[in-house]
Amino acid sequence: MKVEFDVCIIGGGLAGLSASLHLNKLGFSVVVVEKNSYPNHKVCGEYVSNEILPYLQWLGVDLDELPIAKIHNLKLSTKTGKYLETKLPLGGFGISRYAFDLMLYQKAKEQGVHFIRAVVTRVDFNQDQFGILMGQKGSIQAKHTIGAYGKRSNLDKWLGRSFIQQKSPWLGVKCHYQYPGFPEDLVALHHFDGGYGGLSKTEMGTVNFCYLATFKSFKKYRSIADYNAHVVGKNPFLGEFLSEAKPVFDAPLTISQISFQKKNAVENHMLMCGDSAGLIHPLCGNGMAMAIHSAKIASECILEHLQTHAAERRRLEATYQERWRDAFSGRLWMGRNLQRLLMHGGASDLLIGSVAKSEKILQSMIQTTHGKPILV
Repeated sequence: MKVEFDVCIIGGGLAGLSASLHLNKLGFSVVVVEKNSYPNHKVCGEYVSNEILPYLQWLGVDLDELPIAKIHNLKLSTKTGKYLETKLPLGGFGISRYAFDLMLYQKAKEQGVHFIRAVVTRVDFNQDQFGILMGQKGSIQAKHTIGAYGKRSNLDKWLGRSFIQQKSPWLGVKCHYQYPGFPEDLVALHHFDGGYGGLSKTEMGTVNFCYLATFKSFKKYRSIADYNAHVVGKNPFLGEFLSEAKPVFDAPLTISQISFQKKNAVENHMLMCGDSAGLIHPLCGNGMAMAIHSAKIASECILEHLQTHAAERRRLEATYQERWRDAFSGRLWMGRNLQRLLMHGGASDLLIGSVAKSEKILQSMIQTTHGKPILV
């Protein structure tokens, strides 16, 4: 069967769109299969580390087109209100997924990337090429496929990925609020009994409040508003915010079954990017940057393979897995362990108190969960 594209990317979020721009810029034919239309909001922290700025500039993405919030400070509190504040070594910016994804999508469309709105139901690999089945939309063939479809999908079930077989105790809630008093240069991470949430300004001037909570702590309450009042708002900082802020959305966005279990970076010969390859705990505040960085790694590996026709695919896959681990395994490990400590009430107060006394330790912890500027 005729190969129609050099690369098919399943999922048009930050990772998928960044990879499409990268590979298209290199001269390859690229198609993105995305089930949703643009723009749309997603459950996401919406703080991005400045480490990705050089790479975005290389892709031709000019963030100065939007009035993004430039963030330099971090505030972290326990559920009892004990807190610390520090400068972010590299800094970051606040931007909604609504605006960020749309900007990358429009840039990709301008550059000639193909888009198909469909749900991928199956991916077959035969004779060194992929057949991507899209239900009633038919199928396409590609030399390479990138899986960038997010935290979980029916495709994960078809692939038989281990994490999808197990229930996760986590759910996410997100809403934008009008809250003029929130500092534009701040990202705040506040803990409460059973979870934690992040606050940061977006390009629209609204404050994004996105939190992660255990289903166990949530299930006995009748609604999100009830849970916010009785649990989330017990953190004094979040209590003040929720009492004064005015929601912009008609209703909060939610997502359940968020899994932080380890995932393979390659499945059925597909290179997995972003949350499809591994999800960092939101308290590290860097999932968006990691998704974009993973797109760069995958794109470079595919370039090397397509330029060297004699190279074996298994070498490509091994190289991608190695580079992915080098870039992210330490950050994911730190995220998992920080979460365990900070979700434990007594331990979190002790940790905050100890770390607050040493700026060097605090800066080291932040740097471990963030990367260096991504150069091309």
